[in-house]
Amino acid sequence: MDGTGITITVHDTIGAIGAAVWDACACPEAADGGRPNDPFTTYRFLEALEDSGSVGPGTGWRPHYLTAESGGQVVGCAPLYLKTDSQGEYIFDFNWAHAYEGAGGRYYPKLQIAVPFTPVTGRRLLTRPGFEAEGRTALISGAVELAARNKLSSLHITFCTGDEAQAGAGMGLMTRVSQQFHWQNDGYADFDAFLAQLSSRKRKAIRKERRQANDFGGEIRVLRGDGIELRHWQAMWDFYQDTGARKWGTPYLTREFFDIAAERLREDILMVMAERDGRPVAGALNLIGREALFGRYWGCNEHHPCLHFELCYYRAIDFAIEQGLARVEAGAQGEHKLLRGYLPRQTHSLHWIADAGFADAVGRYLEAERAAVDEDIEVLTSYGPFRKDRREERE
Repeated sequence: MDGTGITITVHDTIGAIGAAVWDACACPEAADGGRPNDPFTTYRFLEALEDSGSVGPGTGWRPHYLTAESGGQVVGCAPLYLKTDSQGEYIFDFNWAHAYEGAGGRYYPKLQIAVPFTPVTGRRLLTRPGFEAEGRTALISGAVELAARNKLSSLHITFCTGDEAQAGAGMGLMTRVSQQFHWQNDGYADFDAFLAQLSSRKRKAIRKERRQANDFGGEIRVLRGDGIELRHWQAMWDFYQDTGARKWGTPYLTREFFDIAAERLREDILMVMAERDGRPVAGALNLIGREALFGRYWGCNEHHPCLHFELCYYRAIDFAIEQGLARVEAGAQGEHKLLRGYLPRQTHSLHWIADAGFADAVGRYLEAERAAVDEDIEVLTSYGPFRKDRREERE
């Protein structure tokens, strides 16, 4: 039991908690049958990672889900993992680990509250409505206590919300700011209405890219639900495996994850597939939230000019406008997204480090890094594709 009078329990499988209990905290807004704000923290997504062997023994991500219970009811939960490396996190602390171990410390294992392999901002401290403050406090306290009791080097809460970052800072955790590129829907009627807000030169460049992409010699299909056939899932796995091998060395998700996604997650998925002569040659996989489209994976087995931009960015914008979604989050990194209407946005994480001296050094680093990120966002935004009057409005 933590200091709030709430009982914290650790579970090695999400099945020990159950879908109804987990989703009552993770996505209460979906209780009416609608979409969750964050599809990645739903029971079905996290269970798919676990059941497919994408997380668990030998993966570097061993689940230790937390629940917070008050009055016989679970009022909060968190996707907590014991990490034996820093792979698949996207908030990089490799240098911290190297420095700590170079000084004779043991950085791994560590604890991480996160969605594995998923650089998407969302609530990480999942609470039932009405229990936000006390549930959040209990989950942070419980995770810190678990790390300290087991003599682990650190606890990290990555891609949390700004509110969670503020709450964690109030409890003594260090905050870290990073950036991503997101497209914002300002109520556009169609893609041309979005283009009208860009400078003439950038508008012409995007139209040229779209023409080039669509002239690749085949057909681009936007697929959802039952429209996604098994051959599309197989193609997406092949694309993912190739991209993962080039970017990370070893793809994070297993083949079984794609099989499970085809069965359990198909209503959350949007695929954009380029086919030539009936054969997929490139594809992009997205997840659909209540207010946003989340770009996740892209790959191809043939190179065609600008096809990546069309499948990953422009078709995503088309879909967001058509569905009335507020934004498109196109994943980690990639300043090339800027000229295509995706502007830099802050992302947040929280960090607790057991060793006081090392924590002090990391804290000084984070302060300098925060100033650099803020300056970078300001400069990048000024180079965005929007007309000068529109940039001033956005600022």
